[in-house]
Formats: sequence, C-alpha cells, structure tokens
Amino acid sequence: MKINNKLKILGLLLLLFLVCLIALNIGPTSNTLKDTIKILLAKLPVLGQYIDLGGIKESQQTIILNIRLPRILLAALVGIALSTTGATFQGLLKNPMADPYIIGISSGAALGAAIAIVSGLSLLIGFFALPLMAFIGGLFSVLTVYNLARVGNKVPIYNLLLSGVALSSFFSAVTSLLMILNSQEMSQIVYWLLGSFSARKWHHVQIAAPLIIAGVVALNFYARELNLMLFGESTAQSLGVNIEKVKKTLLVISSLTVATAVAASGTIGFVGLIIPHGVRLVVGPDHRILLPVAAISGGIFMVLTDTLARTLMSPTEIPVGIITSLFGGPFFIYLLKQKNIAKG
Repeated sequence: MKINNKLKILGLLLLLFLVCLIALNIGPTSNTLKDTIKILLAKLPVLGQYIDLGGIKESQQTIILNIRLPRILLAALVGIALSTTGATFQGLLKNPMADPYIIGISSGAALGAAIAIVSGLSLLIGFFALPLMAFIGGLFSVLTVYNLARVGNKVPIYNLLLSGVALSSFFSAVTSLLMILNSQEMSQIVYWLLGSFSARKWHHVQIAAPLIIAGVVALNFYARELNLMLFGESTAQSLGVNIEKVKKTLLVISSLTVATAVAASGTIGFVGLIIPHGVRLVVGPDHRILLPVAAISGGIFMVLTDTLARTLMSPTEIPVGIITSLFGGPFFIYLLKQKNIAKG
C-alpha cells in the first residue's frame, strides 16, 4: 500500500476518534470536552491513577461510560461492518447498487426478531433472545438463498440475486402477517425494523465486537481476489483465483458479519450502499484501499447519524434507520439516474 493511502487511513481513523469524542459530549446533559477526556483517561491502566476527577459528578461519569460510550462504539462497529460488507458485495457482484442486505439477510433477521417478540422468548430468555433470533434468522436466510442459487458446485451471481429477492419478499410477508396477528407487539417490531442503538449496553458491544472485527479483517485479506474479479471471472481464474471458493468464502464471512450487525442494531438501510459507492468515487476501485477507507467512513457516518437520531427531536429519539434512509433514498435515486445517463 502506498504511503499516501496509509496517510488517508490514519487521517480517517483520527477523524473517527474525534467524531466519537465529540458525540460523547452531545446530549441532554452536556459535559465539557476536558471533563470527558479526563473521565476516559481515568479508566486507563497506570495512567488512570494520576487523573483527578474532582468536580465531576458521579452521574456524569455514569452517563459517559455506561450509556453513551457503549452506544457510540456499537454504532461505529455496525457502520464499519455494513460499509465493508457493502463494498465486498459491490465488488463480488460487480454492481454499485448492491448492498449487504441484497441476499435476504435483513428480512431473515427481521423475521427472527419478530418471532422472538411475539413468542415471548424475550421474557423467557432475557435480552439475548432478540439479537440471537435475529442472528439465526439472518444466517438461515443466507443458507437458504445459497442452496436455492447453487447449480452443482457453482453459485451463479444471477441466481443468487433472484433467490435473495424472492426469499426477502416471502420473509417480509411472514413478518407482516405476524405483526397483523399480534397487534400489541406491532410497535416493538416496527421500532426494531427501523434500527436503533437505544438502550445498548456494554454486553452488546462485547458480543458484537469480536465477530465484526474478525469479519472485517478477514474480508480485507481478499482485496487482491476482489480486484482480479473486477476484470471478469475467466480472467481472474486464469490468474490463479479459485472463483467458486472465493465466492463462497466471501459470502460466508460477509453474511456472518452482517447478521451480527443486524442482531445488534436492527435493520439499518442504505449504509452499505451509499458509503462504499461514495468512497469508490473518491479513492477508486482498488479494494486494498477501498475496503479500509469504506469501513472507517461507515463508522464515522453511523456515529454522526446516531447522534442526530438521539438529539434532533430530544427527548424523543428517532430510529437511526430513518435518518440513514433520508440520506440513502435520494442517493440511490441519483445512482439510478447516473446509470441511465451512462446507458443513454
């Protein structure tokens, strides 16, 4: 990787850190930036014992460390996951309008979450029930789509897309039916479907972080293969890429990563579409730089939109999926228009 590209990544990492730090200060109870930094430094080993927290209320420390910080970290992780997998799907499918939900992960996860809510599993198992069922639903959807699309040992992209659309429609219909039959739980299901980081605590971060980080790192190892596949499958194969093996591996890793993100936050649309495509316009199609830049940009975007979601109409909180869709909808229309102009 060129030094210039490394500097871009380091600059974006610094920007992500600053955005998270500023987001920690924004809310009904505002703190000074100095106090927030002191609260964070006080938790560091060795250095923490030299930090004086005199004058900073216990309630302020609790808000920063146990309410805002886990929420902001989870938002950044979900943004990183969706943007990286979005860039991967766009490269794999050679389609700038592909996103992580294109093969039915979101609809499967939504159905799993709806089942957890209407069946009372949340009451029996606790807070793990909903994300666990969403994760299982997302993976079940991917496995079903993969098996429907498979022809022998091959998975044609066209079959994969059609199977994803068909299964998404079916799962969405079942979810809608569950909502109609269980009107009392409808608002809870709808709120989850719109996506939110409300009431997310450290245990959500501890569960999601290892899976998302492992998935994102693994996808970056396939940057070379994705670059070669841009020239066509036959060209990539002649250059030593095992096309079917790479496809399967990328599908599995991406699906696990997206299912984890959806289980943690609900379905948040368009992040995996607009961020990778926008980054591609700036840095080009080389996945060695595209994947890490898209990941960090996705983290920044998600933290910003979540901050808007919780402060724009305070004390009422807007589901973050609404904010991302307000940005993503017009951008998607722009992509369609540009594609039509290019064809014309």
